Amino acid sequence: MSTSLIDTPGTLRPMIRLTAPVLAEQMLHLLVGFVDLWLTGNFLIDAAYVSAMTLVIYSLWLIVSLQSFVAIGSTAMTARFVGAADRPAVNRVMNQSITAGIFWAGLLMAGTLPLVAWFPDAMGLEGTAAAAASKYLWIELSVLPAIMVERVGIACLRGAGDMVSGLVTMAIVNVINMLTSYALVTGWGPLPNLGWTGIALGTAIGHLCGATIILALLIGGRAGFHLRIAAMRPDGDMIRRILRIGVPGGLDMILVILCHMIYLRIILTLGNVAAAAHGIAVQIEALGYMPGSAFQISVATMTGQYLGARDFVRARHGVIMACIAAGSIMSAAGLVFYLAATPLAGFFLGGTEGEVVPLAAQLLRVIAFVMLPLALMMVLVGALRGAGDTRWPLALNVITILVVRVPLAVYLAHDAITLPFVGTIACAGLGVVGAWYAAVTDITLRSILLMARFQHDGWQRIEV
Repeated sequence: MSTSLIDTPGTLRPMIRLTAPVLAEQMLHLLVGFVDLWLTGNFLIDAAYVSAMTLVIYSLWLIVSLQSFVAIGSTAMTARFVGAADRPAVNRVMNQSITAGIFWAGLLMAGTLPLVAWFPDAMGLEGTAAAAASKYLWIELSVLPAIMVERVGIACLRGAGDMVSGLVTMAIVNVINMLTSYALVTGWGPLPNLGWTGIALGTAIGHLCGATIILALLIGGRAGFHLRIAAMRPDGDMIRRILRIGVPGGLDMILVILCHMIYLRIILTLGNVAAAAHGIAVQIEALGYMPGSAFQISVATMTGQYLGARDFVRARHGVIMACIAAGSIMSAAGLVFYLAATPLAGFFLGGTEGEVVPLAAQLLRVIAFVMLPLALMMVLVGALRGAGDTRWPLALNVITILVVRVPLAVYLAHDAITLPFVGTIACAGLGVVGAWYAAVTDITLRSILLMARFQHDGWQRIEV
């Protein structure tokens, strides 16, 4: 059955109960990218392949974010109805979420598969790196419906308070991914040595297995859900309610990723060494913000269920507790990044890329100073999404990313830029390090603005 937090006293115990399995699950999600990057750096020892994997990581991040149009609304609606003890509505949300997710995945495949040959070139990759990125993306986009079912199904289970099913599913996905990718990249036993293609196939096979597991759980009654063909017939009113919450939240995430893609485009033009260092530093940084991501997910469930029960005091207190916990953990991670930057960066390249490792280590030391603001930003975004207040995070991202991060990254990274009607302007010329200074500025400003929104009580009065 689903897990309601209403009858559990306090907010600390419910927060820990929700966050611990989600944190483990986030580690497993991250491990997929870690395995792919490690295999690339240690078996395909070439900065071009590492550069390609950098673009792939960002692109898959974008693909996952595109699923947020459905997943964010599913979590918020499920949590709110669980808090209100409306079981029929909980099941309607889940069935219609899967329907909407599959339909949306089909549209995305039709729109993106024709672009995979063009996209890496447009992002600034050339030669081997561009061809490798294109091949990997084609394979992953081919299993997009499976990825959609996996993510949307887990989002519904989380809204119902079931944080364990996603953890177990991702553990299985990771084991399959690791074994299959390693076997195909090395030609283990009787299997062919497929190199880069083997890494992509291993990841795709893992997602297909994950979707199968989630469907079996939803059909079998996990958390009180019952996935049925009849119940999946499109219900326009319910889908509109899901998307009314999910679309602003999804647009928020899409905007973030698209701006990150523009940001990445700036970095990719700086060459393979800068791109490889950036990709490695981003993956290591993900270790540090993973607790923030886990608290972001759990606090969305807490906020939604408490507001569904009209318990405004515990809704606010739960968010504050999550900010304290995530901030403490991520600040400690920042200290580790600063002190152990070089060995952390060297792990992914076996210590062979002399130019890449020191540069990646320098980037880790830059981001170490803003792990606390990053934690506050992530938790507060999760709280607002759980409350159904998805428009404010969207608006704040427009302001900080488009107006601050991207222009500042262009200025700090390049030696000079040429603008229409203005001519050539001298810039700071700090390279990829300058681009990361721009990211630090953006994160700090956005966390301040989100704290101001949280202090306002408008998020508690959102109707879903």
